[in-house]
Amino acid sequence: MDATTQGVEALKNEIRFEIRAIFKMNMKFEDWSVPEADDKKAANQILEVMQKELNELKEEVDSGKYDNY
Repeated sequence: MDATTQGVEALKNEIRFEIRAIFKMNMKFEDWSVPEADDKKAANQILEVMQKELNELKEEVDSGKYDNY
């Protein structure tokens, strides 16, 4: 296993924790601002926004934007 893979492996749990924390934080914000909101619908819409941003980041990575970060 190369050094980069080892580094990412060491961060994997933290990354997963942070992604879930961002999702849950946004669910709480939605629930606070719209108490009668459909939680399942809100969850799916939040996931759509998150996925769109992940897709945009992937495009940036693929285009070389982070090659020398």
